[in-house]
Amino acid sequence: MKTKFMKKDEHERKWYVVDAQSKVLGRLATRIAIYLRGKNKAIFTPNVDTGDFIIVVNAEKIKLTGNKLNDKVYYHHSGYIGNIKSETAKDRLQRQPDKLVRAAVWGMLPKNRLGRAMIKKLKIYKGAKHPHAAQKPEALDIK
Repeated sequence: MKTKFMKKDEHERKWYVVDAQSKVLGRLATRIAIYLRGKNKAIFTPNVDTGDFIIVVNAEKIKLTGNKLNDKVYYHHSGYIGNIKSETAKDRLQRQPDKLVRAAVWGMLPKNRLGRAMIKKLKIYKGAKHPHAAQKPEALDIK
């Protein structure tokens, strides 16, 4: 018996739609990362992107547990001295809910060129509509 390793274009990618309404951010992000990586498949190969496409809708209706909405702080730096910016999760959820979800998922993917290819398969939208109806996405129920 031999182990078969997948090549880059030997597998079929599916499209899934995830409704983020009233879902907890961390639990949702872990399930999304599993599907983006392809770890839910029997053909999972760590050095090949075997994952599927994920469409997240209603990103602005996501929940955070505990007091994370006020306590969790996101930082970014412009590169200039003393120019670090900070923003709470509450502000980011109001202003850019797609970046909140993307940051949570990115934290669970590998930090290399493979991870950068995986995060490109994640599509996040504020409302309930998305422009990917032609791909015939399946509904993915994440609890």
